[in-house]
Amino acid sequence: MPVDCRKVWALQLREGIYHLSKQLTTSFANRMGNFFSNATDLPQFDALKMVEETVSKNCVVIFSKTTCPYCSMAKEAFNSINVSYKAIELDELENGSQVQEALHEMTGGRTVPKVFVNGACIGGGTETRNLNQEGKLLQLVQQCNIRADIRT
Repeated sequence: MPVDCRKVWALQLREGIYHLSKQLTTSFANRMGNFFSNATDLPQFDALKMVEETVSKNCVVIFSKTTCPYCSMAKEAFNSINVSYKAIELDELENGSQVQEALHEMTGGRTVPKVFVNGACIGGGTETRNLNQEGKLLQLVQQCNIRADIRT
């Protein structure tokens, strides 16, 4: 069966235009950003890196908002067992929305607080309070201290 060179050429031309159009669109978007960001926003990968580094360097991290009652509930659970924590107040960060999106990517949940103990997300305010009431929250924190001793 003979090949119609005109059809092959037309197909190649269409594919070439499609790829060129896609490259130009991507290039333009990369240079111009999108309409919902501003020049002070961190790129998403930086927010994700910030979350990962913060969680890896601290035994207890609470990603929180200052007016959130569930965030207060999580903090109170740690205060009641005299455990210090690092609180990251997203509503006070210039790039808080990017950090919250990074948390969503990591945990699958959009709400705050997001509480991390020993590098793992244990949930939000209700889960943290329940773990404390069951006597398990302090045990999780103590495991963090045991691992810190092993590393040194």
